[in-house]
Amino acid sequence: MTTHNLNPAQREAVLTLSGPLLVLAGAGSGKTRVVTYRIAELIRRGTRPSRILAVTFTNKAAREMQERAGKLLEKSPKEKPEISTFHSLCVRVLRRHARLLGYPAQFAIYDRGDQESIARKAIREIKVEDALLRPSELIGMIGRWKMQSIAPEQAASQAHSDKEHLASMAYRRYQQALRTAGALDFDDLLLCTEQLFEKFPDARRAEAARFSHLMIDEYQDTNGSQYRIVKALAAGHRNLCVVGDDDQAIYGWRGAEVRHILRFRQDWPDAKLVRLEENYRSTAAILDLANKLIAHNQHRHEKLLRAARAGGEKPQILQCQDEAIEAKTVVNDIAARLEAGQCQPRDFAILFRTNEQPRAFEMELRRAKLPYVLIGGMSFYDRTEVRDVMAYLKALAKPDDEVSLLRVINTPPRGIGKRAVAALLAQAVSEGRPLWEILGDAKGRDGAAASASDAVAQFRELIEAFGQKTKSAPLVDVVKQLVERVGYRQHIEKQYPDPNESQARWNAIEEVVNSVAAYQARAKRPTLQGFLDEIAVGERDDAEDKESQLTRNAIALMTLHGAKGLEFSQVYLIGLEEGLLPHHRSAESAAGIDEERRLFYVGITRAQDRLTMSLALSRFKWGKPRATEPSRFLFEIAGVEGDRASRDARPARGGRTTAHSSRPAAKKVPPSVGKGPIRRP
Repeated sequence: MTTHNLNPAQREAVLTLSGPLLVLAGAGSGKTRVVTYRIAELIRRGTRPSRILAVTFTNKAAREMQERAGKLLEKSPKEKPEISTFHSLCVRVLRRHARLLGYPAQFAIYDRGDQESIARKAIREIKVEDALLRPSELIGMIGRWKMQSIAPEQAASQAHSDKEHLASMAYRRYQQALRTAGALDFDDLLLCTEQLFEKFPDARRAEAARFSHLMIDEYQDTNGSQYRIVKALAAGHRNLCVVGDDDQAIYGWRGAEVRHILRFRQDWPDAKLVRLEENYRSTAAILDLANKLIAHNQHRHEKLLRAARAGGEKPQILQCQDEAIEAKTVVNDIAARLEAGQCQPRDFAILFRTNEQPRAFEMELRRAKLPYVLIGGMSFYDRTEVRDVMAYLKALAKPDDEVSLLRVINTPPRGIGKRAVAALLAQAVSEGRPLWEILGDAKGRDGAAASASDAVAQFRELIEAFGQKTKSAPLVDVVKQLVERVGYRQHIEKQYPDPNESQARWNAIEEVVNSVAAYQARAKRPTLQGFLDEIAVGERDDAEDKESQLTRNAIALMTLHGAKGLEFSQVYLIGLEEGLLPHHRSAESAAGIDEERRLFYVGITRAQDRLTMSLALSRFKWGKPRATEPSRFLFEIAGVEGDRASRDARPARGGRTTAHSSRPAAKKVPPSVGKGPIRRP
């Protein structure tokens, strides 16, 4: 391995192998290259691979780091560094120590559907109607509390509204239900690991002692629990390297705290700082705008992106009369460039702030018969048929997983109706026994349960028999046999008479089987629980992996948040208006405006060759056209300051700034930046 193909700043980061290190990696500056070279350099200099822990935020990024680091080494070591997401790391830690916290070592990990089942039950138990508190709302509030390390008994004191007080009551029931089921939800993986390290110093020391070097990717995206877990693991050896960019911190709404990267040198006073400022992605013309914009954020590490690619086409601003004309103008521009034959559909991305914005663009793209893909739709694992098969597998691994049992006890139908299930549940509650035990003595029952007793007994025997098979037979064979045994294909064909739809749903089942086969092929010791862990954590950790949806040669439509980490030759940033970007919900505080500015910065730096920005001078709201106001950020990238009052104006109702803002009428965008001045509608 040689470091000659690294620039001086990259080389300095790679060769600094001990002590705390902060690598500020600007957009397009080769961050992944630095991390992988650094891992390879540590191994080359004698560090055992198993003593290196690298943590990132998606499984795709983890796999890419593992592969790229391995290719840099002259000979492949027998051991491998541990490279994973935060949540995967926490699963491994908790499998070793969960009993200390009162959970079984083989705890289940509940997905969103499982959470909603428990949340709905918790809401019923506190006698609240769904209209007052929906399960999805409760899960969202509980998730926010857990991200802030707030336990159920502390939630009531943090509640400010009637709905939050109701949620705090339901939170207790929800968490007790998880504990009774021996299960954790996704947020518990971090929270329980943090609690483990805090309450059990021996466990913390044992986990910290496993590694001598720790690297954290995307450090600006860490939340409080992740921050404290990192400090606990690195406190002894202090060989901590964090890589990130505070200018791309855009996830404050889901608990990430930019202050972690801003105060790194306060936490670790002897830390070395390396800035990666050479950008290999965008032209100088695009980066000039990005630098002008982000300089308006006061709380940031000072850095200036320098383009490795000089010159470039000047970014343009399109001002359109309304959102329909904006969509038509953008799509016509793309169509003309495609017709010229110098670009492919996959070279284009249309980026937007809110999920409502792409509707008009989809309509125009269909009219123009241009291929497109809307990134960020339903997760594969949210499909009904996939959730059914996964519930069967969860029941095989952990038969007392009541949520999974209830999902499949009569799916496909086997003669166990709702009344029979209700009777079984009532007995479980009255006797204080798990549902799985109640299923074992189903025969000889009176009433509704009696008519279903044989079916209940056969269902229990099915789960027991296939549960045993998972311990001896190849996992993929067990899954295929199970799906065939329960008659799931016939169930799909009966439910969905349209052959195209039934085939599409059966294809999803085949894909589950394929994922089992892929896991079985790569795992050293494949187990059903190992597969379920990988899916439960991977489904959420891979929510950031957009590339799998970008394999088609199609124009990409996605949110600005979704675009982070990607790059496109031609980028269109649409809807650059007050109330949209910055979004009206974020414009009430300086911190909110700063994050919106960082979001715009992320959008700009996705563009490699050409950047076009657009706004509508009026936009329909409740069926009527309403005048809009151009985004304050457009004036910042143009180098036009405007008066302080108008720049900091809060939006009035409906997402428009207050009437006293006169900046758009008074200021013009220089011709070098856009197509003439920005005007009021």
